[in-house]
Amino acid sequence: MACLQARSRQCKRVLSRTNSTPAGLVLRHNAGMSTARTTLLQSLDDLLQPERFKDYGPNGLQVEGKPQIARLVSGVTASRALIEAAIAQNADAILVHHGLFWRGQDGRITGWMKERLRLLLAHDINLLAYHLPLDAHPELGNNARLGQLLGWTCDAHFGEQALGCVATVDYDNAQSLAQHIEQVLGRSATLVQPDARPVRRVAWCSGGAQSYFEAAIAAGADAFVTGEISEPQTHLAREMGVAFIAAGHHATERYGVAAVAAQMAAQHGIEHLFIDIDNPA
Repeated sequence: MACLQARSRQCKRVLSRTNSTPAGLVLRHNAGMSTARTTLLQSLDDLLQPERFKDYGPNGLQVEGKPQIARLVSGVTASRALIEAAIAQNADAILVHHGLFWRGQDGRITGWMKERLRLLLAHDINLLAYHLPLDAHPELGNNARLGQLLGWTCDAHFGEQALGCVATVDYDNAQSLAQHIEQVLGRSATLVQPDARPVRRVAWCSGGAQSYFEAAIAAGADAFVTGEISEPQTHLAREMGVAFIAAGHHATERYGVAAVAAQMAAQHGIEHLFIDIDNPA
């Protein structure tokens, strides 16, 4: 299946084989099979256990669509581009990591929010979103999948709600670690390297986890990998002698949602398509 070429020009690629970069599994053909929305939601809740997390927004069903689901599209963020691409693929539901609703946001349905909701409601598409639960799953989550992709085995956790992972590694220095990450993720990374010491312990947490840096240092990391960097982390890296690598919020969170959606497709015999909307952030 090709990406939508008209209004969703940001759609970078649609993958179609298992364990490929950047997202893993993607499409299952089970013509004529469907599952109830309530059944799919229960399976997702059983797998991800959202009740365990204090999150920044609602996990689960965010926009109600048709009661039966035969085709599931997954993606990182519930952007207009992803919604339009899902419409082009005749999706019954979209599973994302970043949903539409967040704690403290303006609750008015205007502008971009109105347009995203209009498209979902007009096409009767369910929007399912799981944030921290999808980061944390020990096998299918963003941090687990990112670690697997980079060849790291998590042996300890750190940070708020124990989302971060730590592993023993063997890199000559943080520069060689950053080069490995860039090669695997297919994009450049921002590196703050205080010195040329070897990296024997790496800590990571996908997305916007720059505030976890001090916890990673306390956990014994020689280098910390996340998606974004803010101004204070540069100074902390230099003062504490621990490398900081920002590899992209989107780039580090492409893997969990595709893996979870794939498991749901296999479990319920429905079609699944992961769509990667290009995002340099």
